[in-house]
Amino acid sequence: MKMNKVDTEKVYQLLWEKITSLELAPGEILDIAALANEMGFSQTSIREALSMLVHDRLVDAPPRGLYVASLKFTDLEKISTIRLNLETLAAQQAVRNASKDDLVILSTLCEEVAGDTRELFELDQRFHQAIARATHNSYLADILDHFYGLSKRLWFLALPYLDFLPSAVKSHINLVSAIQEENEPLAMEIMQNHIEEFYQKIQEIIKEKNLISE
Repeated sequence: MKMNKVDTEKVYQLLWEKITSLELAPGEILDIAALANEMGFSQTSIREALSMLVHDRLVDAPPRGLYVASLKFTDLEKISTIRLNLETLAAQQAVRNASKDDLVILSTLCEEVAGDTRELFELDQRFHQAIARATHNSYLADILDHFYGLSKRLWFLALPYLDFLPSAVKSHINLVSAIQEENEPLAMEIMQNHIEEFYQKIQEIIKEKNLISE
């Protein structure tokens, strides 16, 4: 039983990555037997992992079959509204609760150098995850992680056109400074502007390139 649980968690992480990075495309049929053969896990583990992804809204389960969940422009609008509020709250809570170790981690991330757009994207996400951990509120961190999974597919659609990421990552330095100075209003303002500008540009790219339907 313990091994089955471990396998299910491994399959879940692998499929989560495939779906959120668009390796498995929206609307793609998910065949349990084929996935088990391809990934080298039991059909039970595949089925259980897919059930978890249905709960995450990354997989659709109509009366017949399983499919990678579709993407709509309205999804981006709804997710961005929620994430804006959650990330701003996380910045506030990080000011109140961040430990010395948290501040060291955040400062270290600000010093990291990334090469291409994908590396910059991943660095930005690791920074946001570190902010979430610095809140020392596991409930908030879990919710943020869930919405990251929902957002990531939409971001990956626009990834080839994300030429503004270097400037977005630079705002991390100002945010860490505000947290170190225990300046709650400033930290919240920086985070809010960071999230708003990011989603606005993502929306513009998706509309301009007609990447998904309304």
